[in-house]
Amino acid sequence: MMHTMKGQRDCVYRVFRGLVSFATVGVLAATQAFAQEYSPLPASTNAPVNLPPSTNASGWFTRPLTMVDALNLTLQQNSGLVKARADLEASRGLVIQTRAVALPNVTATGRYTREDQGLIQKFPGVSATFPDESWSTGIQLVQTIYQGGRTLAAFRAARLQKEQSMLQYQTAVADALLATRVAYYDVLVAEQQITVNGASVNLLTQELQDQQRRYEAGTVPRFNVLQAEVAVANARPPLINASNQFRIAKNNLANLLGFNLPRGVWEDIPLNLADKLDANPYNVDLPTAIAQALEKRTELAALRRTEGLQRENIINARAGYKPTIQAFVGYDWNSSQFTNDLSSEFDGWIVGGQLNWNIFDGMLTYGKVVQAKAQFEHAKADVEDRARQIELEVRTDYSSFIEAREILASQQKVQEEAEEALRLAKARADAGTGTRLDVLNAETQLTQARTTQVQALHDYDVARARFERAIGQDLQPAPGK
Repeated sequence: MMHTMKGQRDCVYRVFRGLVSFATVGVLAATQAFAQEYSPLPASTNAPVNLPPSTNASGWFTRPLTMVDALNLTLQQNSGLVKARADLEASRGLVIQTRAVALPNVTATGRYTREDQGLIQKFPGVSATFPDESWSTGIQLVQTIYQGGRTLAAFRAARLQKEQSMLQYQTAVADALLATRVAYYDVLVAEQQITVNGASVNLLTQELQDQQRRYEAGTVPRFNVLQAEVAVANARPPLINASNQFRIAKNNLANLLGFNLPRGVWEDIPLNLADKLDANPYNVDLPTAIAQALEKRTELAALRRTEGLQRENIINARAGYKPTIQAFVGYDWNSSQFTNDLSSEFDGWIVGGQLNWNIFDGMLTYGKVVQAKAQFEHAKADVEDRARQIELEVRTDYSSFIEAREILASQQKVQEEAEEALRLAKARADAGTGTRLDVLNAETQLTQARTTQVQALHDYDVARARFERAIGQDLQPAPGK
């Protein structure tokens, strides 16, 4: 008899475990199906092109770094984008939580109790005793059928959250690429400024040596030598400053690229850039640019998703006025309530439905609706305000680009004219019809012309990059360009 009871119990336990496993697998499969709909990173974003085998700085200390390399390294290693990808993964969890309201709940319960005999009541006049030990177990699946529109709102909100998080990540990518591009140009202009100021020091040093020779020969006074010495001394600080700006610019670029610099590198990072400052023509049509910005800027698109989420929040808030209907099905196992034999079991299925309707909740739902409507109006205002800000940004960057282009155009022949002016000043001084002061002024003007030319190239490239970012254009050039 006991063997038979034990066999029955083992059979029931196996059935119970099978039901639990089946329900668990079903829920996990449904959850995984929902999760697979939301990939945190598209393939195009997760796999930059032409990435180096090295994951950090060591490989780039021995070869030139192009702009494309720098942008791809930013996508891979930039600390801001690493955090943005973590935020994107966190938003994936939020999407799954939002959808959970539409999925069934499966619960398994188990209970064992033992009571003191003093708590067990007996029927008057009946000598039968009731057990002081009991157990029960069961499994139940509950599916919400209706909850005032929350189910469909949850699916729409999950889709909006998925799109919003991806748009926010794309915004972070665009900002990081712009920062890298500007930092790359900063390194290039600082390097060119070293060349310009170094050439100025060399030119003035040659002039000083020439005046010293003339002074020793007795053809010029000591005053000419002193003038040349002062000119050389005045030209050295700009060269020192340019060298310092070059070091700082390379450190800034290395930080944006996510490089872990060797501790043995004290001052000058051995980072060699392959590209140069250029002045490639770039045509701009302002009305078209504004329309493109309003269409493509991910910040504005993300705010529109926020507006949609706030609209769904109104539906969720109003659902508090409506009933909730649920259906459930399950299977229970219980010990006998009339014998002390714990092996005596009773089991069977249960199925049913339930309705809950909060008729009055102390104005709680009304308050939630008022709050949701106000937040929706705030989100609409955010979209309109951001659209105006984007248009202002496009107009401002357009004006800056036009300024940079005009300055660059005005400097095209200045350097040639300054070189010719220096040649003529030297010829006049040698012929005795000019002064050494004219030569020094001409040398200063040549240095200024070279400096302005280099800075104009830098400002043109930076203004173009900022304008492209303002209109939502992809800042990453194609490989090989």
